[in-house]
Amino acid sequence: MPLFNYSAVDSRGVECSGQLETRDAGQVAAGLRQRGLFPTAVTEVAASRTPAARTNSIRPPRRQWSRLRLNRTASAAELAVFTRQLATLLHAGMPLLRGLEVLARQERNAGFHRVLAALAAAIKAGGTLSEAMAQHPREFDRLYLSMVRAGEAGGALDLVLARVARYQEKSRQLRGRVAAALVYPAIVLAVAANILAGLLVFVVPRFRQIFSDLLRGAPLPALTQIVLATSVWVQSHALAIGIAGALVWLSVGLGRRTARGARWLDALTARLPVLGDLIVKSAAAGFGRTLGTLLTSGVPILPALLITRDTCASTRVSDALADVHDRVKAGAPLASPLEATQVFPPMVTSMIEVGEQTGRLPEMLGQVADIYDDEVDHAVAGLSALIEPTLIVSLAAVVGTIVIALFLPIVRIVQLMT
Repeated sequence: MPLFNYSAVDSRGVECSGQLETRDAGQVAAGLRQRGLFPTAVTEVAASRTPAARTNSIRPPRRQWSRLRLNRTASAAELAVFTRQLATLLHAGMPLLRGLEVLARQERNAGFHRVLAALAAAIKAGGTLSEAMAQHPREFDRLYLSMVRAGEAGGALDLVLARVARYQEKSRQLRGRVAAALVYPAIVLAVAANILAGLLVFVVPRFRQIFSDLLRGAPLPALTQIVLATSVWVQSHALAIGIAGALVWLSVGLGRRTARGARWLDALTARLPVLGDLIVKSAAAGFGRTLGTLLTSGVPILPALLITRDTCASTRVSDALADVHDRVKAGAPLASPLEATQVFPPMVTSMIEVGEQTGRLPEMLGQVADIYDDEVDHAVAGLSALIEPTLIVSLAAVVGTIVIALFLPIVRIVQLMT
């Protein structure tokens, strides 16, 4: 019989994971529910796994799910379109199986077409949508599955899918705005570095030979000597500079994969003058939208906090939410542990406290997300307005300095010739 990995939480929010041998993922989910567990992930293990690996353990699945997202057969945009279309079909009264068959038939992405066909086949065999989606963790992550399960339990799958689609669209827009703020300066810096390298490696050495031939031993201006010495140093260390740059890039990439490296990088970026503020506001918007969407869909607060923790990109926020989860599980309200972490702006905790006191916490979390979406827009605009002239002026100053340094000896050469 196939072997399946599972992750689940109990009624107190305690997370556990392990392995079970059974016929399919649907039976795994059903067995976990009979034991009073809330399944969050069920994946089949390859047959080559050894018996020694079949042990139960408690561990957060965050890294596992982040790797699976990189191997999706459907992009985030395609998944959002599918979710929106399925919600619309169900809201119009079309049966779930028929809706999946319609969407599978019109899907152009071959890999995602196979996934939709598998979902339809599982539904036809008598399974639920969440059980079918649990067999495809590359496409449907933990948050998606939890909300679908809540929609099935509440008999409002169409409404929950519409919320999932809205969440995906808003999250993608937020990531796009943050990426836009970072891509432009990265491109300008790359172009500036290439221009500067080209001048120092190919242009300046030609002038050095010209100056040595025409000045006949006359001393060069100090600025010109500095530029020529810099050119010689760059030429002689070009390979070392390239290797050092590649090692830095590789170290950042590998360090990001480790818990300690990710925490160090997140702490570093959070301290940057303008970019740090943008990252904090983006994290606040993402936290409010994720937790608010889960609570609105009927997911209990403790599993919702765990799911929000595991789907968060920032290790600072993830660690903070782990502490918040433990304190909420011990009986504390949500606002005070959040405020104690000092990760989120004061307005976030203030609005959450009002939401708890009025019984409108999901609505307040949605308002937090909307407010900080607007704040991210303003921060992106301010960052672009600051970075663009700064980079242009800096590039002009560097190139201008090199040009002036090469022009000064030409004036002296003209004087000597006259």
